[in-house]
Amino acid sequence: MSWMTRYKPEKETRAVHSATHEATHEATHEAISAVWRIESAKIVATVARMVRDIGLAEELAQDALVSALEHWPQGGVPDNPAGWLVTAAKRKALDHLRHLKMRGEKLTELGHDLEAQEALVVPDFVDALGEAMQDDIGDDLLRLIFTACHPVLSTDARVALTLKLLGGLTTHEIARACLVPEPTVAQRIVRAKRTLSEAKVPFEVPRAGALAERLASVLEVVYLIFNEGYTATAGQDWMRPALAQEALRLGRMLAELAPEEPEVHGLAALMELQASRSAARVDAQGRPVLLMAQDRGRWDRLLIRRGLAALERAQALCQRQQQPLGSYALQAAIAACHASAPTGDATDWGRIAALYDALAQVAPSPVVELNRAVAVGMAFGPQAGLSIIDPLMQDKALRNYQWLPSVRGDLLAKLGRHEEARAEFLRAAELAHNERERELLLARAEDVGHS
Repeated sequence: MSWMTRYKPEKETRAVHSATHEATHEATHEAISAVWRIESAKIVATVARMVRDIGLAEELAQDALVSALEHWPQGGVPDNPAGWLVTAAKRKALDHLRHLKMRGEKLTELGHDLEAQEALVVPDFVDALGEAMQDDIGDDLLRLIFTACHPVLSTDARVALTLKLLGGLTTHEIARACLVPEPTVAQRIVRAKRTLSEAKVPFEVPRAGALAERLASVLEVVYLIFNEGYTATAGQDWMRPALAQEALRLGRMLAELAPEEPEVHGLAALMELQASRSAARVDAQGRPVLLMAQDRGRWDRLLIRRGLAALERAQALCQRQQQPLGSYALQAAIAACHASAPTGDATDWGRIAALYDALAQVAPSPVVELNRAVAVGMAFGPQAGLSIIDPLMQDKALRNYQWLPSVRGDLLAKLGRHEEARAEFLRAAELAHNERERELLLARAEDVGHS
């Protein structure tokens, strides 16, 4: 056998081994990435309970991730990868605390010795929500959500930090989803963690009187994320599904962690019901399809069932606690009316108008009035809707809100006032920042101009 005939098989064998190694290495990294996306919030939350600092907790959790990237490609993915990461992160937290102790730094704010840190449970949590959680992870996640959404932070900072810590998104992914430069998002997150640390925000679920206000902040952040995914404020796409999915996941998590809070279930119901329409909200070219023109056969029946079940839970809790439906539950009830109608023409607009009346009492706002005008216009005629819309034209809060002239244009078109309607649609298009939205409004202006 010649040298050449010996060499060729050996070279091919090495190439096969190299390719196999690379494939295994890539598969391991994919597994690590998947586990991290799902479990990172739990890991950060567990460590934050020990060190009482979200920024530090995230750093220690990231150190555990680095350890996984170093060890798993050689030793293989462990049977319980999430458990491996949690254990690694907790060990790093304990090492950090021991280091502080050795340096003689005071740990009085931690309140317990090192061994107690691992088993620390805050009993105030049960008093606050009236329901014990199934395990420490549930407690820790809820604390993490309330801390990331603390009112001491700006709204933008709360959204960014929540997506980072609880959504498991990278800074690049958050920047792409929110259509802002990556350095801007990075600065928001860094400043948010610094603000929480400097303000000495406790890693806990607020008690009694503070709970309602803080819970409202949490729900607001989750719904802001969902809304941006459901109807993007800017860019080329009508929707950003990844953001909507993250908000849905956070809403479901909250519903499990705070089962006795009606508005948590109300928000979950609202998002499930609205998300059920996603497939029908754009056509094959990605252009928006408005509610009354949607193919309801494309609505997701599973999400509708989940939404209706969550709404029933919210209603039952309100009845048991002898309190009226909150704003999210009322909006979910409105979405349920749409979900229950087999066609647009079969929609119970009278009930929807009544629900908006109730919503205007619970959570009055110019946007609620605008939506109420739509419902009233559908239930009682366009002139009735205009009587609500016209006073809103002077509202400063809606001055740059494109849907105000859009809704007015629709009502005017139904009354046969086509030139006025066209002017309103053109004005709405000028105010729109989303390209798909602008195209829709310009098309409506053209259509009504030919009427």
